[in-house]
Amino acid sequence: MADATPIDELKALEARGVSELATCGDEVALREWNTRYFGDNGLMKAAFGKMGAIPKDQKKVFGEEANRVKGALTTAYEHALAEAKERRLQISLTTNPLDVTLPGRPRARGRLHPATQILRQIYTIFADLGFQVYRTREVETDEMNFEFLNMPAHHPARDMWDTFFTTTPGVVLRTHTSPGQIHVMREAAGKPIRVILPGMCYRNEAISTRSEIQFYQVEGLVVGEGVTMADLKGTISAFARRMFGPERQVRIRSSYFPFTEPSIEVDIDWPKDDPNRDRLTKGTGWLEILGAGMVHPNVLRAGGYDPDKVTGFAFGMGPQRMLMLKHAIDDIRLFWQNDLRFLKQF
Repeated sequence: MADATPIDELKALEARGVSELATCGDEVALREWNTRYFGDNGLMKAAFGKMGAIPKDQKKVFGEEANRVKGALTTAYEHALAEAKERRLQISLTTNPLDVTLPGRPRARGRLHPATQILRQIYTIFADLGFQVYRTREVETDEMNFEFLNMPAHHPARDMWDTFFTTTPGVVLRTHTSPGQIHVMREAAGKPIRVILPGMCYRNEAISTRSEIQFYQVEGLVVGEGVTMADLKGTISAFARRMFGPERQVRIRSSYFPFTEPSIEVDIDWPKDDPNRDRLTKGTGWLEILGAGMVHPNVLRAGGYDPDKVTGFAFGMGPQRMLMLKHAIDDIRLFWQNDLRFLKQF
């Protein structure tokens, strides 16, 4: 038998490749075949490497045949791979049937933080009572935070607030939302006022289950001719019954705040059927919800109003404290820890 020519070797390589391809039963075997024939050290690369030993007059014929064999094997491989993928899909559909009528998996949706929820509830209640929302800055001057609120320098009432001082003399992080009273009065320029002033406050306190260094407050301010303590009581009673239930009773106790005179603290009776009643009210059956009072004449003057012609009342509350009361939450730090086990409950 005569020795095989380079062309014969190419045809033999093609036949062997097609034969081996037919025995590949899955995608793994097919990819192994592809590496063996078309890899960096594959048989087709070795066949093309023989081009240098081919006589010059036969190079064209050999090159054309080599390219034809390469194309034929490539087409056969791609066809076999497509068939293998189709077989795998059919097996998967048969062994793991898919019910296309089932609803898709729901995506978890974000929710409002509980502090934001209670703030919006408060906004809604006071909006229904005719109040507007007025926002003021969180960094204040000593004058706005203390002096214009009837607490001059070295006044002992300043000890009620553990203040964060900045590196700029006379500038502090506001300890309460009450400085907003001065801002809104000066902006109103003598007109009647009915606003709430929500915002973040800061106090240099030891962090515990009942106190944080930052917290929300909602201040309320009403100024106009003939505003009385009866108006304050009616407003607070309406708010308490909307927030905690229509059957709630309101109790008023005397207190002291330097920017109101007279000053009061407001309690509500807590439901007797609540198992947390004694713990929340310390056995009294009453729970404090806010502080309030008639605006001090000195504060009205600082805001540009004549206390001989107009009067006003103010109140302040802690939204997070109210949320704690409504849901028997006993640790204020939970509002800042971003623990999903806590937040998902709301």
